[in-house]
Amino acid sequence: MINRIMGLFSKDLAVDLGTANTLVYVRGKGIILREPSVVAVEKSKSQVLAVGEEAKRMLGRTPGNIVAIRPLRDGVITDFEVTEAMLNYFIRKVHNRRGFVRPRVVIAIPSGITQVEKRAVKDSAESAGSREIYLIEQPMAAAIGAGLPVQEPVGNMVVDIGGGTTEVAVIALSGIVYSHSLRVAGDEMDEAIISYIKKKHNLLIGERTAERVKIELGSAYPIQDLEDGSMEVKGRDLREGVPKVIEVTAQEIREALQGPVNEILTSIKEALEKVPPELSADLAERGIILAGGGALLKGLDLLISEYTGLPAIQAEDPLTAVARGAGKVLEELELLKKVSIA
Repeated sequence: MINRIMGLFSKDLAVDLGTANTLVYVRGKGIILREPSVVAVEKSKSQVLAVGEEAKRMLGRTPGNIVAIRPLRDGVITDFEVTEAMLNYFIRKVHNRRGFVRPRVVIAIPSGITQVEKRAVKDSAESAGSREIYLIEQPMAAAIGAGLPVQEPVGNMVVDIGGGTTEVAVIALSGIVYSHSLRVAGDEMDEAIISYIKKKHNLLIGERTAERVKIELGSAYPIQDLEDGSMEVKGRDLREGVPKVIEVTAQEIREALQGPVNEILTSIKEALEKVPPELSADLAERGIILAGGGALLKGLDLLISEYTGLPAIQAEDPLTAVARGAGKVLEELELLKKVSIA
């Protein structure tokens, strides 16, 4: 009875709790919040100063008494209290900061996380004020968000490349037939760019700069329009210890990204080798759907297609596929019962 009364004052939510960004879908309204998964905390008082976009602007720029934290790494919670504070902030924000809210919440999580990590996600959501919590695996949510017929007896392959993990999964009859969670994704790509520029140019750049370089110049396959592209990058000269500006090219960045991209390709090939023959025939016909922010890496679909011999298709708006899928599940309770996990 109390839960029913609480439900009258709240809007049910679906949350794509990502390493890089958190998206919140409100039942009946769609995605109304998309913010970085970053929290700025004052060390001495353990007091949260900023969350989301405001906190991300502080990354690498905070004074000694303030630290900007990303409470999720590789798709899992590394700081329980900060995650709880972040979820609480986002839930209150979508409810216009009302304190008396107890929403039903569907949370998308990586397929490879442990029972302990699942419990941490549930506990964080519960402490943040959720009345009922359902977990759905990210590749399943991405498949639903991409409009794939997940309830039918046909194989669908999804590669969801997020910030912390790449989820490779084959789905049929509302279940995951095969899945592999690879802890190589957008963050690894950023780190590969930082490492490459450090080695080749003796220049130290920050995470945000690396991410910008990846978005503007990054590619997995030679793209005609990008081949002559270059951009200025600012950082600290490791020899002189002073600020310096250099120019990097698209070819250099493609070279920098080869390591993480090859790991993703290997993971896809392994999945294809382990899929039952009947489903392999479906995949040959239907191809591979790419979701998540990493799917936006230029030429990745062409490279995967060349490597596997299968069509690789970018989902519509790959950044929001998981949140839209979790939201659709929230709207259809029968589907929620089939695809949610304990």
